[in-house]
Amino acid sequence: MAAQFQLTDDEALVLFDLLSSGKLAPIADTAEILALAVIQAQLEKQLVAPFAPNYTEQITIAKSSLVACYGESLHDNGAVA
Repeated sequence: MAAQFQLTDDEALVLFDLLSSGKLAPIADTAEILALAVIQAQLEKQLVAPFAPNYTEQITIAKSSLVACYGESLHDNGAVA
């Protein structure tokens, strides 16, 4: 069984940035590390923004776009730590 899901460009970029940043460390579970590494590798294959000179600006814009789209409701309700 393979799970498939779709992300917007902004969601993919923000997720890739998070996975690449090391902010999730330390994760002790090897299986979790491997699963996240596979997702990161798949995103890296598809995204061109991480290699652009204005990557930092694109991340800022993507993050603002997600907050504007979804609001802070997930964070406010404790769904996101």
